[in-house]
Amino acid sequence: MPRCVFIMNDFSQLLSDKINVITDNWVTAVRQDRQIESADNLSRTAIQDHIPLLLEAMVTVIFRSQESEIQPILEASWEHGGLRATQGFDPTEIVREYCLLRQVIFSTLETELLQAKPIELFRVLRLIDATVDEAISQCFKSYVHERLRELEQLHSQLQLNNQELTRLVRANQDKFSHLAHELKNPLTSIIGYSDLFLRQERKSSQVKDNFTNIEHIERVLRNGRHLLHLVNDALDVSRYQEGKMKLQVAPTSVRFLVNSVVEMLEPSVREKQLEIIVDCDRAPDEIRTDSLRLQQIITNLVSNALRYTHQGKVKLICERQDSDKWALIVSDTGIGISAENKELIFNPYYRVSNEEKAYLPESTGLGLAIVDQLVQLLKGKIELVSQVGVGSTFTVTFPLAI
Repeated sequence: MPRCVFIMNDFSQLLSDKINVITDNWVTAVRQDRQIESADNLSRTAIQDHIPLLLEAMVTVIFRSQESEIQPILEASWEHGGLRATQGFDPTEIVREYCLLRQVIFSTLETELLQAKPIELFRVLRLIDATVDEAISQCFKSYVHERLRELEQLHSQLQLNNQELTRLVRANQDKFSHLAHELKNPLTSIIGYSDLFLRQERKSSQVKDNFTNIEHIERVLRNGRHLLHLVNDALDVSRYQEGKMKLQVAPTSVRFLVNSVVEMLEPSVREKQLEIIVDCDRAPDEIRTDSLRLQQIITNLVSNALRYTHQGKVKLICERQDSDKWALIVSDTGIGISAENKELIFNPYYRVSNEEKAYLPESTGLGLAIVDQLVQLLKGKIELVSQVGVGSTFTVTFPLAI
């Protein structure tokens, strides 16, 4: 074909003749492009999709030299976007597809394009860019439409699943308890081995690069312990609700239990730079109760006080009240609890919030619920006095003997 006699009709016919070649080259380019991983497991037909239709529509647009004649392209691209959404493509991969298409068209027709007059060449390039851009826009619209449809379906399915899970949990408390028990074993193993590895690393670590590994292990330990604590708390709530929490009543030393809890929580006290005061001078010498459950009550109350106290002190008092009762008093100088929240804090999974934070991330909302249940199990009574910004005082009264 002589130079500079190339016209639009010639180009539209040339493009029409090479639709199959362009399509084949484009499929090959998509397969080889590592930025489009979603196409790796698709067949040639699935990758090709609407591209021949898009090219045919482009032929029509170029032949008529009117950018407004793009309805066929819009229809083809709409179908393409929906298909790519169901195939798992992400938006960047779709954009990459169209960029490759533009490149393949120009490279396949490069020889003929160079023979065109500058004005005709500019018009062809402009129309190709315009039609590809419109195709991308329409494709994205249908992609988003399909994603929203999938999201609505997923939302409906999750609602149904949530209802079914709620029914199953209520009807299968035994299975829930069994599942929690099964979770405890691997969690205990993870924590044990992580702790061992951490001690060994600290002994042998002389190189700064190893500190990153230690940080990872510490993160595993922290999250593992938190999850194990949550599982244990959930088990206690489940046992109590099912009436399966049995007491092991025996002579118990209150002073020994209190000192054990304080010693266990000493690292938390030092970390937050708080003061903990223990006054058990007036405590009974011996009581008859379940020492494990009483220790849980003391631990949860003191831990809760430490968690919500950022400065000041936590005070723990044990005292005999009369001939058959004694009291455990835990007070703090923490954030306090508002009047409307006083009744709610003993509900499972309820967490106290303040103006700065919705709730503390390490809180599970089960500690005080377990305390309330265990206090009832030990035939006691719990009372709360609190003022926002001043602190809280929990007073638990128990019989000397169950």
